[in-house]
Amino acid sequence: MTTASTNMPGTRIYNRNLWSGALFGLGMVAFIDETLFHQLLHWHHFYDKSTTGLGLVSDGLFHAFSWIATIGGLFLLADLRRKNALSIRRWLGASQFAGGMFQLYDGTIQHKWMKLHQIRYVDHVFIYDLIWNLAACLMILMGLFQIVKARNGQAGRIA
Repeated sequence: MTTASTNMPGTRIYNRNLWSGALFGLGMVAFIDETLFHQLLHWHHFYDKSTTGLGLVSDGLFHAFSWIATIGGLFLLADLRRKNALSIRRWLGASQFAGGMFQLYDGTIQHKWMKLHQIRYVDHVFIYDLIWNLAACLMILMGLFQIVKARNGQAGRIA
């Protein structure tokens, strides 16, 4: 059983809610990206600057990373539930924030700066980039809103 003082900003339990949510959110957005855009739609591979075979290997490594992050976040979540220390608002906020940060990183650093791949190889890629990055910013803002709301005492602990 946690006390109010152990579930306040700066405490270990508070930070564990943030880390658990962040790992889960990052892993889930990476998993959705890899599954939808890489495997189902065939828009790109994680690394498109070589052969299709190397692109598939890079997708497999990316997929493994996404599942490791997702499962790691879920293990931390289970531990928080067991300790009766889960703040669902804080956890969901961290999930949204980290998922949005990953998507923004992917859309700006990987797509544009490193040029590992484009979201889609079409003439008007700007539209796809704009939607991708605006969705990322929206996720970041929604996550921050939830984290701040939880920090201001509206945490919504779950037993």
